[in-house]
Amino acid sequence: MKHRGHSRKENLIAILTGTFIVAQGVFFLQQAQLLTGGTTGLALLLTHFVDFSFGQLYFVMNIPFYIMAWFRMNRSFALTSICCGGLVSLITDNLHRVVEISHFDPVYCAVIGGLLMGLGMLILFRHNTSLGGFNVLVLFLQEKFGISAGKLQMGIDISILVGSFFLMTPTILMLSLLGAVMLNLVLAMNHKPGRYNDGRTLSDPAVGDS
Repeated sequence: MKHRGHSRKENLIAILTGTFIVAQGVFFLQQAQLLTGGTTGLALLLTHFVDFSFGQLYFVMNIPFYIMAWFRMNRSFALTSICCGGLVSLITDNLHRVVEISHFDPVYCAVIGGLLMGLGMLILFRHNTSLGGFNVLVLFLQEKFGISAGKLQMGIDISILVGSFFLMTPTILMLSLLGAVMLNLVLAMNHKPGRYNDGRTLSDPAVGDS
């Protein structure tokens, strides 16, 4: 029997849930001044050097990947990815209005931050959307060549963190790497080619339109 796709209502709930969970993860990383991989890590890093918020930097840095999604995947995927990236930017920049942490352990922030981001991204992936950034690239390569999105994302993230070696203390670097590994373990173990789809791909215009 052919697997029935998600309804619009289910996709909407998944987008709101996934982006909210990702934003919580970013918030924990921010509390401990930690980084992560991808455009999220680059945006967190740049907040230390320029007078722009994480959300502003994150959304702008993702624009080239949204364009890639529009032309190389499908418009539904691109539009939902733009919405997801915008929501994460908006929620993260405003969490300080409702949450204040007076004490935190950096190791805990690295672990919970990575796990929450991975869980949120997994929810979005299962509903044929993403946060933009390197998510778009790895999902495209997974679809076309069968490369595990989680493993490829982990390689990119670790490369970015290692490249930040001269801008971070060894402790911050190691904890950031821990968070990136936790994030990508969630994806590598739970998001594998062909396991949860019904035969459609991201390049199929029907994906996400049901």
